[in-house]
Amino acid sequence: MKTLFKLRILQSLWTPTSPSRLFHKDNRRLVSQIVSHYESINRCEQELPEHFNFASDVLDKWSQLEKDGKRPAIAAFWWINDKGDEVRWSFEELGFLTRKAANVLSDPCGLQRGDRVIVILPRIPEWWILNVACIRTGIVFIPGTSQLTAKDIFYRLQASKAKCIITNDTLAPAVDSVLPDCQFLKTKLIVSEGSRDGWLNFQELLKVAPADHNCVKTKSQDPMLIYFTSGSTGPPKMAEHSHSSYGIGFTVSGRYWLNLTPSDIFWNTSDTGWAKSAYSSVFSPWRSGSCVFIHNMPQFEPTTVANTLSRYPITTFCTAPTAYCMLVQHGVTSYKFMSLRHCVTGGEPLNPEVMEQWKTQTGLDIYEGYGQTETVTICANVKGMKIKPGSMGKASPPYDVQVVDDQGDILPRGEEGNIAIRIKPTRPFCLFSRYLDNPEKTASTEHGNFYITGDRGIMDEEGYFWFVGRSDDIINSSGYRIGPFEVESALIQHPAVAESAVVSSPDPIRGEVVKAFVVLAPAFLSHDPEKLALELQDHVKKVTAPYKYPRKVEFVQELPKTVSGKIQRKVLRNKEWGRE
Repeated sequence: MKTLFKLRILQSLWTPTSPSRLFHKDNRRLVSQIVSHYESINRCEQELPEHFNFASDVLDKWSQLEKDGKRPAIAAFWWINDKGDEVRWSFEELGFLTRKAANVLSDPCGLQRGDRVIVILPRIPEWWILNVACIRTGIVFIPGTSQLTAKDIFYRLQASKAKCIITNDTLAPAVDSVLPDCQFLKTKLIVSEGSRDGWLNFQELLKVAPADHNCVKTKSQDPMLIYFTSGSTGPPKMAEHSHSSYGIGFTVSGRYWLNLTPSDIFWNTSDTGWAKSAYSSVFSPWRSGSCVFIHNMPQFEPTTVANTLSRYPITTFCTAPTAYCMLVQHGVTSYKFMSLRHCVTGGEPLNPEVMEQWKTQTGLDIYEGYGQTETVTICANVKGMKIKPGSMGKASPPYDVQVVDDQGDILPRGEEGNIAIRIKPTRPFCLFSRYLDNPEKTASTEHGNFYITGDRGIMDEEGYFWFVGRSDDIINSSGYRIGPFEVESALIQHPAVAESAVVSSPDPIRGEVVKAFVVLAPAFLSHDPEKLALELQDHVKKVTAPYKYPRKVEFVQELPKTVSGKIQRKVLRNKEWGRE
C-alpha cells in the first residue's frame, strides 16, 4: 500500500499530464484535497529517475501536448519592455530556438558537456534561450547580475574556471579589461546588434545555426547550475545544483505555493542574476506548463508595475516584500487587476502591515514562501491553509524542516533556534550538491542530522515557521538577542514610516544596539526629526518588547536595495561598523 501511494504521488507531481481538475480554483472541496495532498507528500519516500533533463523531459513534453491540442492556447513565454517591443513563444517555438542555440554553444563556441558558462544578461529573451540551451547540451549554466563590476567578473571567471562568458555591450568592456589574467576563458559570446573585436555574435550565429539537435541524456545528479552566493565572511561561494534538484525540485512549489496550472500567466520580477529567477521565471512555471511573463524594466517602478498588472492578463504575481511595500504606498486601489488571482512573495520577510494593506487595496492575499539559493522552497503558505500574518507558512515537501540548536538537536516548539533541513539518513535530492571546491564550507553547514540554513526562526505549535533573522543579522545587545524583522514590523505600523531597515550598531556599553534607518512618508518630511525619533522609539516599545526598541534612529532618503528590490541590510551594517 505504501509503495502504491508513493508512486501515485510521484506520478501526479512529475508528469505534465497530471489532471488539471485537481487544481480548479473555485472548488473548495478540491482545495482541501490539495492541502491534504501537499502535506502528505512528506510522508512518502524520495525516489529519482536515473536520468533526467528538464528540456527533454518537461519542455519537449509540453511542446508535444501543445501540438496535440492538450494545452491551453497561451504562450509559454511572453516578454515586453518599456519601448513597446513584444516577444511571444509557444513551447514549440521555444524548443526550436533553444535547439539552434544549443548548436551555437556546441559548434562555433566549441563547448562540451560539463563545461561551465557564465551568463550575465538583463531580462532579455536571449537569457531564457541560453538557459535552456545549456540544459540541452549538459553545459553548466552560471548566472550573474548585470550589476557586477570587472573585479566581480574576474573573480567568478577564475573561481569557476568557466570556458565561456556571454554578456552584452554594457559589460563586454569590463570582461576585456580582465581578459589577460583569465587563463581558463576560451570563448566570448556577445548578445548585441553590432559586432565587437574578439567576440562571437550570438544573434548572427543563431540565425544560421541548424535547428536539429539531440538533447544529451543527463543523469539526475549531474551538475546543471552554479550560483555564486554571498556569505557573512569571505568571497562568494559556488552553490552547485543538479538537473533534478531544480528541474524536479520545484514541482511542488509550482503546483502548490505558486498555485500554477497550464492556463496561468505568471510574472516574477526577479533579476536574472538571482536564484529567485530560476525559482519563478524558469523551473516552477514551466514545470507546471504555465506562461512565463517578463517585463524588462530598468528598475522597479510602482506605476509601471501597476499598469502592467492592469493591461495584461497576468494571473499570478511574485515580487519582493519591499516591492509590495512600494506598491501599497503608491496606492493601487484605482487600478483594476482583472485577471490577477494569486500573489506570492519571498526573499525577505513580509511585514504583516504590508500584507494587510495589499489585501485592503486589492482584495488578494499574499502567500509568503521561504527558500535559499542552496534549496528549493523550504516553507510556504499555500491556498487552503490558514495564513498567519508574519509567518513563512509550513514546511514544503519533501523537506523535513525543524528548528535546532547549534549541535543539531531539535528544540521544543516556540523556542528560537536554527532553521534546518533533515539530511540524514537520506539527503533530499532538491538540496544543493555542494559548495564547489570548498568542502570545508559544505561540511560547516551540517550539524548532526541537519543542514543548517544560517537563518534563525521559531516553529509554533501548529507547525508554522516564523523568521527571526539571518544568524549574522541577529543583534545581541546586553545579552538580548533581537531579530531585525520584528523591529521593522513594529516601525512600519507607524504612519510616519514608509520603509525601514534595522541593523546592529556599535555601542561602548552594550557592545551593540539596535539602529533603525527610516524612510519617512511624505506627510512627515517636515516634522522635527528629534521629536519624531523619540515618537518612533516610544511606538516600538508599545508594539513589541521594550528591549527591542531602536536606541539609534537615522532618517534617510532611501535604503540600499538590490535590483530585485530587496533591502541590503549588510550594506548598512558594514557602514555602521566601519567595514565599507
